[in-house]
Amino acid sequence: MLQFNQEILGLQPSKSMTFMAKARQLQAADPEVVNLSGGEPDFDTPQKIREELYRQVAAGYTHYTVGAGLPELRARIVKKLKEENGCDYSPEGVVVTPGGKFAVYLAVRTFVNAGDEVMYLEPAWVSYPSIIEASGGKPVPVRLSRKDNYRITLEQLEQFVTDRTKMLIINYPNNPTGRTLTRSEADVLEQFLLRHPNLALLADEIYERITYTGHENVSMGSYPSVADRVITMNGFSKSVAMTGWRIGYLATTPEIKAVMYKLFQHTVTCVSGFIQKAAVVALDCTEEIEEMRQSYERRRDLFVNGLNAIEGVECSIPEGAFYAWVKFDIPGMDSEGVCDYILKNAKVVGVPGVAYGTDDSCVRFSFAASEEDLKRALTQIRAAMSRIQR
Repeated sequence: MLQFNQEILGLQPSKSMTFMAKARQLQAADPEVVNLSGGEPDFDTPQKIREELYRQVAAGYTHYTVGAGLPELRARIVKKLKEENGCDYSPEGVVVTPGGKFAVYLAVRTFVNAGDEVMYLEPAWVSYPSIIEASGGKPVPVRLSRKDNYRITLEQLEQFVTDRTKMLIINYPNNPTGRTLTRSEADVLEQFLLRHPNLALLADEIYERITYTGHENVSMGSYPSVADRVITMNGFSKSVAMTGWRIGYLATTPEIKAVMYKLFQHTVTCVSGFIQKAAVVALDCTEEIEEMRQSYERRRDLFVNGLNAIEGVECSIPEGAFYAWVKFDIPGMDSEGVCDYILKNAKVVGVPGVAYGTDDSCVRFSFAASEEDLKRALTQIRAAMSRIQR
């Protein structure tokens, strides 16, 4: 009999992608179904980015681009990280990757040996534990408290660190909670890293350009005391509506990058040159990015205020990203039960909280959808909740 790799065989399917596929099937059969399950902006990629790709393809720029990324793109990424995030990287420390997800895998795989532990903050993006397991490591969730607004404390971090811990993964603005990383929490992370000089920190900042009025997101790469152990991951999927383009990047020290690049060379070789050329243009689309951010903020206010007006529904106001982390008070139901009830009775598709490692009867909805769909979802959820016996 064929024998499979045990780490890969044991991986769980991505719940978010599973729900996205299910939602599309349901919508095909019933146009009343509202799909709020996926992290997919409903905007088209800005025109100037698409035009640059067309121009590069027409010019025949379709061959290998040997290296960790085009020099002009890596230099522009370094400029962006310096000016917008206060991070002092060099082009020699940047790797352009086929999507942010592979960037996370590349970073984890670079540090983890069989049996090593990787801590990550929970609620967490669904792929972290699977990526850690696929790298031969042991996922160690650090569960933050909803009652404490998912605040990071030194005491919580210290409870889970061991002599096998190689890395801590953080994700801000956070998927699914919408929390941003505050300066006081960043100071806690700095203190933790200084206590544990053998730990690397992977900072997933894929939603970093989607923060709302009154909030900012602190980049751990801006802390000189620990910057040589921080790997910053970012990309273009969310902020510039380029999900299907599959392009992200990592920024770190040249020494760490050199090890990452060994695996990069033997797996993906390079990211398509015409996509990289378009990504240079994307980094200058500040007006388009801001227009999308403002639209998300309007949708957030519409959707979250509407949810909080429904009896038995509670949603804190997201500080960044485009997700509503919604607690439902339906007696006897966990998050999967709630999701199923809302799907059957309101025809709205979300993702259960258990997919993110926690429950609390919470469901994640994306408000990166049209205002029409959000209004329809509110109407249908309100009607479904009115039928709950209390």
